[in-house]
Amino acid sequence: MSGDWLGAARSAHAAERILDAAARLFAERGVAATQMADIAQEAGCSRATLYRYFDNRQAVRTAFVHREARRIGAVVADEVSEIADPGERLVEGTLTALRAVRSDPLLIAWFRSIDAVLSAEISQTSEVIQAMAAAFLPAAIAPAEERAQLARWTTRIIVSLLTMPGRDDADERGMLEKFLAPAVAGTQP
Repeated sequence: MSGDWLGAARSAHAAERILDAAARLFAERGVAATQMADIAQEAGCSRATLYRYFDNRQAVRTAFVHREARRIGAVVADEVSEIADPGERLVEGTLTALRAVRSDPLLIAWFRSIDAVLSAEISQTSEVIQAMAAAFLPAAIAPAEERAQLARWTTRIIVSLLTMPGRDDADERGMLEKFLAPAVAGTQP
């Protein structure tokens, strides 16, 4: 039994090491330009080992985005946990997510013009990213179908502001308060 546990721990550590190596390369070279051979070399493993953990580049990209979405989602959920007003909660959650991504060179690299298409694609297909957005949406929003739609829409807004920022923080806050916050006002039970 303990051998299985050690094997699983070693496997998880290896996958994290590979994702960390990929993150450095994404920031340095760009997401689209990073190849599997580059990731293996940066991680200090063979290509065969890399392919044991990830089937292809898309699998590495998706795993990286999912990992970071979980991390940012936890930061956002913690930041907005005491905000009762649904509109304010949504605005603050969105701004917190924007700040978290922008302050991390390994994440903001995903929103360079050449890599923004990859980010947009993953943002709309990734259940984890949608779950991240849903984590900071007001719990009072019902029904669940509307909540899921709002999560997808909020994710699109975040990706949009990361690829084409507002003039400054105040401009972004103003747009979110004027156009995003009212979106939750009519959806409460």
